Amino acid sequence: MPAKGQKRRQQIVDIAKKMFIEKGFQSTHIGQVCEELNIARGTVYQYFGNKREILYAILESIEESIDDILDPDDLRDLLKDNPSQKDIIKFNTDRITECIKAILSEPIVIKLIFKDIVGIDEEVVERVDQFLKHLINIVSRDIEEIKKKGLYKKTLNSEITAIMLIGSVMFLVYQFDKEKKDVTDKEVINSLVTHYFSGVLK
Repeated sequence: MPAKGQKRRQQIVDIAKKMFIEKGFQSTHIGQVCEELNIARGTVYQYFGNKREILYAILESIEESIDDILDPDDLRDLLKDNPSQKDIIKFNTDRITECIKAILSEPIVIKLIFKDIVGIDEEVVERVDQFLKHLINIVSRDIEEIKKKGLYKKTLNSEITAIMLIGSVMFLVYQFDKEKKDVTDKEVINSLVTHYFSGVLK
């Protein structure tokens, strides 16, 4: 897509998500987005078939960012060098911090997860569930890889552990955002990581 097209597409996304948060999903219409940007409806439809697709584009963008942060090759490279528990803690602390920053870059994602946007329908809820399942799968995958190296407890259920970690991170981001606190503060991240690793390390 040409740079001009990418810029216009991003403008549409930015205005729409602002309206979704302020007005609610159901009360936001493509026409309102067009009015705000002073563009024709046809311009929006060049990029998105409907307002749901705008939300999905935001989720896909975050998925791509998190997939990049949780690149399995990075973990495999680390595990080849027989890392210590300290190495594993630092590696995962850095990853968790970067994932939180990625989520914070699109606050609407957390609001979608906690159904904090008025008027979202079942189709949107289903897409958000797919997003969460994707996260659970890739975090479970990493936990299994580390278990194979004998660094995590053998009795650990990878899926349940992934759900607990993701749930903790998401709720922390949601709550701190509501209270206007800095969730990326080193002390906050260290506290989260300490509690997590106290339950998983051998």
